[in-house]
Amino acid sequence: MLASYILRRLLLIIPTLWAIITLNFLIVQFAPGGPVEQAIVHMQGLRSDEGKALSGGSPAGSTMHTYAGSGGVDPEIIKELERMYGFDKPAHQRYWLMIRNYMSFDLGKSYYKNNTVLGLIKEKLPTSITLGFWSTLLIYLIAVPLGIAKARYHKSRFDRVTSGLVAITYAIPSFLFAILLIVFLAGGSYFSCFPLRGIVSDNWATLPWYEKITDYIWHIILPITSLVLGGFAALTMLIKNSFIEEISKPYVLTARAKGLTERDIIRNHVLRNAALVLISHLPATLVGLFFTGTFLVEVIFSLDGLGLLGFESAVNRDYPVVFGTLYIFTLLSLVLHLLSDILYALVDPRIDFNKMET
Repeated sequence: MLASYILRRLLLIIPTLWAIITLNFLIVQFAPGGPVEQAIVHMQGLRSDEGKALSGGSPAGSTMHTYAGSGGVDPEIIKELERMYGFDKPAHQRYWLMIRNYMSFDLGKSYYKNNTVLGLIKEKLPTSITLGFWSTLLIYLIAVPLGIAKARYHKSRFDRVTSGLVAITYAIPSFLFAILLIVFLAGGSYFSCFPLRGIVSDNWATLPWYEKITDYIWHIILPITSLVLGGFAALTMLIKNSFIEEISKPYVLTARAKGLTERDIIRNHVLRNAALVLISHLPATLVGLFFTGTFLVEVIFSLDGLGLLGFESAVNRDYPVVFGTLYIFTLLSLVLHLLSDILYALVDPRIDFNKMET
């Protein structure tokens, strides 16, 4: 039943996370340009700028693992770098240490930031929650009634006009909407109605509570608008198609024959059956908006969130942050999909979890 299905899904999380950890470890072993090599390049750059060697000694490749560009760097310095970045142990020891640490949510420390991975995630999370929560809420508040209206008035003039607008917003990504909003409303070329950077003003902490609220709203209007414009189109058409399919079913024709109004049919019969589409779409929407789909908008508006953190970490090869955030994102995605299945059962009791694949 439902309890046994939840237990199976929870047990399935373990091998999934193990596969993610193993893949992360293999990438660290074989990806070029790791933290040790980057540190060596940085040190040799300093030596070239200052016109003097860091220290004498034989090439690193003669006594230990060879790193690109390590010639002329003291092997003792390279040993210290390996110890600093955790590469001084055999591969199998590092692997099992990584497994143990990840299972206890010890995701390590950033190579380049003076903070732990969990500390960085907690630091950036409020910005991502702000963007993800308000964007998701507004997307559903717009897409659900619009999709229902388009289904009810299918092939009408209203449906044709709104379909054109939906097609335009679907074709333009969120970051282009962000650029357009900056050009027209944030001092780009025309008006300067909204701030360009940050999620609050620099003096936000000193403002009265009511001014804090207005300042917060003032700063998030443009980034939230760009995300909503770039995100509601697909959900709108999904809802429309789902409602059209439900409206054409025999039970709706029977309800109409009994004299029920269209409003009652939609609210009491069709909405509940069509809600499965909303539930199935919600996990992907949340994961995309909270973690993966906002980094360009964050960059454009200088919003320091999880998307920007993951992007910068990947560029800098800050492996603990890259893999730590990937681990957390995967775990949250699995949990959200499990909650989605539970909501399925609450909305539609006909679902038999014993027949569902895990």
